[in-house]
Amino acid sequence: MRWKRILIGLVAAMLLFVVAVLGMVRATMGGRGADFPDRSTPPRLGAEALEVVATLDEPPGNVAVSASGRVFVSIHPESHPAFLRVAEIVDGDLVPYPDDEAQRTEMSAVLGVAVDRQERLWVLDSGGQGMGPRLLGIDLSTDQITYRHDFPPPIAHKGSFLNDLQVDPEGVTVYIADTSIIGRRPAIVVHDLETGTSRRVLEKHPSVVAQKWLIRAPGRDMVYWGGLVALRPNVDSIGLDRDGEWLYYAPMSHERMFRVRTRDLRDPALSADALGARVEDFGPKPQSDGLSTDLAGNIYITDVEHSAICVLGQDRALFTLIRDPRMRWPDGLSYGPDDWLYVTDSVIQHLVFQSPEHILAQAPFQVFRFRPGEPGVPGQ
Repeated sequence: MRWKRILIGLVAAMLLFVVAVLGMVRATMGGRGADFPDRSTPPRLGAEALEVVATLDEPPGNVAVSASGRVFVSIHPESHPAFLRVAEIVDGDLVPYPDDEAQRTEMSAVLGVAVDRQERLWVLDSGGQGMGPRLLGIDLSTDQITYRHDFPPPIAHKGSFLNDLQVDPEGVTVYIADTSIIGRRPAIVVHDLETGTSRRVLEKHPSVVAQKWLIRAPGRDMVYWGGLVALRPNVDSIGLDRDGEWLYYAPMSHERMFRVRTRDLRDPALSADALGARVEDFGPKPQSDGLSTDLAGNIYITDVEHSAICVLGQDRALFTLIRDPRMRWPDGLSYGPDDWLYVTDSVIQHLVFQSPEHILAQAPFQVFRFRPGEPGVPGQ
């Protein structure tokens, strides 16, 4: 009888432990959250302004367009692609970029892509929550990898998520959003391409931490297992103004857009508190994913709840520019030549925690473009 009591005690202890762990998970990563305020306005452009660039069998993540009009996309890592990570869209088809070998040996979980003004494609590989994150630079004139940097654990810890990136106009500094959904240590990573060194800044600053909002994407609320886990990304949206003076950024699940001067981000003499004090609350935003900017200083923001793209101007007023249900989850943005703004439809609500069969059933996936009416610089 004694062994039965011991067994019952062990089972009870295990159950209590599991309940405690689940409670901790729900407290830190779960709960439905409140409905986000609807900040959409009547769109200023009609849906007919949105044209299809490519129809794809795999869901695109981010997009980067070169000055010559070459279009590159990442294949969203939440779809767990079997082979293809980064592709160039050629005649409507996905062509592995720079080649098949790079897909196998250089990349594992790519989301962020950007083309700089030096005509290099930058590929940000999160390594799958901090398991070997890497930055690659590819010369578009030769289609060869010319830069490779593996981020060490102090910069990209286990549980980090190096999500998206921006490159300054000089092609010297890369700014990276560490969304850190699992690690819970969101930050901006500043990487110097000339020295190969990196710094984490603004870690856990209020401007990089998500608020507790429910994401109501078209067709699915982003909560799982009865609210045990909710998708509530920390700093995700990231964009540079065209002079490289200001970095605009925000968590997806946050009411506000923030900005900070890049010279302050690059200054190692500033303490964490001093840098944090220089962050500006710039204005309102929707639940956002991708960002881009134009030469007039407008910030283009994808609105993942309303199949829309919004604009936050230098007057700090927010409005909806274009809305179309074909954009099921508007994700990455990039200007291209002739003032086209490109946008990917990643359909994340049908990727996260979904089976390959479910994901395949959502195909086809699109890349779109439209002319917002203001000129921009290709690549980001």
